[in-house]
Amino acid sequence: MSRKPVITVLDEDECTRLLASQSVGRLAFTFRDRVDIEPIHFVFDAGRIVGRTQFGTKVEVLAHHPWVAFEVDEVRALFSWRSVVVHGRLEFPDPEGSAVERDRHARAVEAFRRLIPDAFTAADPTPMRDLVFTIPVQEISGRASTPGAEV
Repeated sequence: MSRKPVITVLDEDECTRLLASQSVGRLAFTFRDRVDIEPIHFVFDAGRIVGRTQFGTKVEVLAHHPWVAFEVDEVRALFSWRSVVVHGRLEFPDPEGSAVERDRHARAVEAFRRLIPDAFTAADPTPMRDLVFTIPVQEISGRASTPGAEV
């Protein structure tokens, strides 16, 4: 006999708790007829995903096609997991822009340093990732699977 999994929908509070408990997620974005997914380190801060990357093709694509999906999973076993998907517009706060942009950048860097305290300093373990980004949560959804009764 085996257990039939029970799939449930997570409410918004459950989704945000899962986001806050994780530090690695996947960023999905599109360009023309191609979808790409990349793993990233992140923090969930005040209704937004905060991450970082390095300049390259992905940044150029995102500058013109900023709508993204972001997914986080917590997997304990085959039929014991939770997953959250966020949709939003990825933004690169400008550290040399207006006072508002500089403040947004500083707050994002401060939030990210909760994960990697040396980020954006001389002791940064990945100094090539020098662009901070945010994804304000515009849509959020989640699902969970739990083992059910024996079938």
